[in-house]
Amino acid sequence: MDLVSKPFYESRNSKLGPAVVKALKARHFEAEYFDDIPPAVEKVFSFIPKEHVISWGGSMTAKTMGLFDEAVKRGYKVIDRDEGKTQEEKNELARKALLCDTYLMSANAISEDGQLVNIDGAANRVAALCHGPRQIIIVAGMNKVRKNVDVALARAQTIAAPLNIQRFPDKKTPCNTTGSCGDCKSTDSICAQIVITRLCKPPGRIKVILIGQELGF
Repeated sequence: MDLVSKPFYESRNSKLGPAVVKALKARHFEAEYFDDIPPAVEKVFSFIPKEHVISWGGSMTAKTMGLFDEAVKRGYKVIDRDEGKTQEEKNELARKALLCDTYLMSANAISEDGQLVNIDGAANRVAALCHGPRQIIIVAGMNKVRKNVDVALARAQTIAAPLNIQRFPDKKTPCNTTGSCGDCKSTDSICAQIVITRLCKPPGRIKVILIGQELGF
């Protein structure tokens, strides 16, 4: 966003963010809204006991916030699949991550009525979201918020996925060639699994931290 429009985005976010938090809480998520990144980072780590093992799914939002580096810096034991030297080792670490204590990730979209929409290729993120880790902490910029689930799903498929695939130039999908979703069935597709989380069960297992910034895809 440009400097002229920034105040209007900030004003809108500060009004809409707390309303989305209220909707999330009504669906049994723990949720909080922050205008800026630093207090959001502190809130994330306030949720994580020192003895917890932390892992994460691929998230540009969490990476931009410095959460992965901060977890290591603060002395947490982490499971980082990127430390695998081969694809087999990476896959094994991803499987171990499903039994970590705290799993960090973002959401591809969030509806204003408090539902999460995620789209995934290997499904490591959505698998952890649904079951496994003791708690999930989701960090998301207000750019992920959409009016309802239908529009949120469209965002995940037509904005998040075509942007995310650009990180993998070797993937042969229509969106990697054209920048536009082709609703493909390619074996390289990162849209194999779509999960809508309409309720947090058990209550409070999923924590959602909304930030009034444009973050991630």
